Amino acid sequence: MLGLRKPPEIAVLVLRDADVVARALRQALAEAAPGERPGLERAVTLVERAADTSDAELRSRWVHERLAAVGHEGPADSVRAVKALRDAVPGLSLLAAVRLSKEAAAHPGPSAPPGGDPGR
Repeated sequence: MLGLRKPPEIAVLVLRDADVVARALRQALAEAAPGERPGLERAVTLVERAADTSDAELRSRWVHERLAAVGHEGPADSVRAVKALRDAVPGLSLLAAVRLSKEAAAHPGPSAPPGGDPGR
């Protein structure tokens, strides 16, 4: 029957190109004048650190950013967080929102205290 198809679920896909950027920076560093080297060395370090970030951490950062954008301040894996995430990302299924919120709780955002306990 027409019109009764379930809409496609939104998936969070992690795209990485830090390795390409790191290669370009290393090439630039190899050809750099002495005065340019310190800045390029620092840039290489930052890009390599970003490249070492896991997919789970990147998805968690994405969730924390979405929750912050809608003003959610509680635990990332609460029922309110799941609702806030689904409000922030129309089309995100309940199952995907729950999975993402649990993953985000396991990787607290930069402003969250260690262990994810906001009362500490």
